[in-house]
Amino acid sequence: MTAAKQTTPKRWAREYETIYILRSNVLSADAEKVGARVSEVIERLGGHLTQVDHWGRRQLAYKINKQSRGIFVYLKYVAFNDAVAELERNLRLMDEVIRYQTILLKDSIDPSTVEIDPEAVKFEAIDDEDDGYVEEDLATRLGMNRPEARSSDESKDSDESKDSDESKDSDESKDSDESKDSDESKESDDSGADAEKAAASDEDSKEDDSKEEEA
Repeated sequence: MTAAKQTTPKRWAREYETIYILRSNVLSADAEKVGARVSEVIERLGGHLTQVDHWGRRQLAYKINKQSRGIFVYLKYVAFNDAVAELERNLRLMDEVIRYQTILLKDSIDPSTVEIDPEAVKFEAIDDEDDGYVEEDLATRLGMNRPEARSSDESKDSDESKDSDESKDSDESKDSDESKDSDESKESDDSGADAEKAAASDEDSKEDDSKEEEA
């Protein structure tokens, strides 16, 4: 009686992507050490690195460990769960890395079918030279020091000044018209008074003439 042949079940892997951020002032040699550690961890635990992309220095949405910029490195690899945990543990222990994140892309992948392009998994050297970046202060980031913002404020002040001048001219014109109306009214009153005096004088004259005639 022959024993039944036992087959070892195949261990399925998964495809992941990890992005880690290096300090913006990291030296090229230190960045290479991080890349070498990443490759060593993935390969040691039966995984395969399939793609490496350097995204360069980028502005962070908020400061991380007093860093406002960072060097982004993108990884894609096929590995098992234990490789992901070990990779993140190593990234966490390295001072050059300020942040990392891993995302699952595909499930149930046969590691033996993975094709690797040697050129696609090379870690590029980091440029040690200063790129001339000057960090903006809070006021500039909020748009308070931008030329267009100042121009808008100046335009607003000019419009307000213009409105104020127009309002002042309108008030002065109104006061002038009221003064003119007052003067005309006064002249009209004086003219009416003179007319009344003249009429009264005529009546007195007529009375005197009448008295002389009667005498």
